[in-house]
Amino acid sequence: MTTTQERREDPNLPYNVFAKACPSRGTLEHVTGRWGALTLGALHDGSLRFNELRRRVDGVSEKMLSQTLHALERDGLVHRDAQPTNPPRVDYELTPLGREVAQRLLALIRVLEGGMDDVLAARERYDETRGAR
Repeated sequence: MTTTQERREDPNLPYNVFAKACPSRGTLEHVTGRWGALTLGALHDGSLRFNELRRRVDGVSEKMLSQTLHALERDGLVHRDAQPTNPPRVDYELTPLGREVAQRLLALIRVLEGGMDDVLAARERYDETRGAR
């Protein structure tokens, strides 16, 4: 029997994100979109309630966060725990797959944050050459 980790490392997987009809494209879009990546990153440190998550992901609207959470839950990256209290309490946390994805996203985020001086300098050079024409 093959483990999930072994399947992820297998170059002959039945899914190919570069193929137009591959279902992994939708999940990739959910994960790499601005709100998906930030939501996964915010949940990496532990479970959060909706409003805690909304405050953590500065700038996301209630509607967009709700849609993002639904998509990530459907993809099996986020677990929604609704407790039958009054008022109802709902916590969101990463699944094991969601935790793995979030760790990789956070590594990318750290690279980008660490390289922002270079990015800003490159933008300035680009804008100067384009504006000079």
